[in-house]
Amino acid sequence: MAKIVAKTYGDALFESGLENQILDTLYEEVMEVDNILTQNEEFTRFLCHPKITKEEKVEVVQNVLKGKVCDQLLGLICVVLEKGRQQYFHSIFSYFVDCVKEHKGIGVVEVTSALPLTDTQKKEIEEKLLQTTSYHTLEVSYKEDSSLIGGVVIRIGDRVVDGSIKQRLYDLQKQLMNIQI
Repeated sequence: MAKIVAKTYGDALFESGLENQILDTLYEEVMEVDNILTQNEEFTRFLCHPKITKEEKVEVVQNVLKGKVCDQLLGLICVVLEKGRQQYFHSIFSYFVDCVKEHKGIGVVEVTSALPLTDTQKKEIEEKLLQTTSYHTLEVSYKEDSSLIGGVVIRIGDRVVDGSIKQRLYDLQKQLMNIQI
């Protein structure tokens, strides 16, 4: 359900941003509103409280955000509140941010290695990824996982390239198990 809600509202906001040529503004405002909701637990609890009417929630949000965010974002927030879908704000905003990054050719990459990578290794990985993908720029995060033994695992969206020793040993084990003597 969360994915359907996020896609529906996220796509609507993205299309509105494209149509009105305010995608960059919407992106910044969405990031800020999502940050506010994440950091301000009381406000989030207020928005999700079952005994507060939808109308009261919409009125408070309009009073707080009117003039601070564009009409498209304020309208979306109000519609989400009126439909009782406020628990999906973070999912909606994350989906929208992903759409904007995809539209702008920004790849979000997670690189996991067994040992810390040097700056040269990081640069080589980033250059290779830019050559082999359609992305213009990358947002790369690096993590370490000693259980990989060696090599790297690269995640871009739902794609995974696993070049770890751990995976190679697992594949070898599967092959050996299938050998009939």
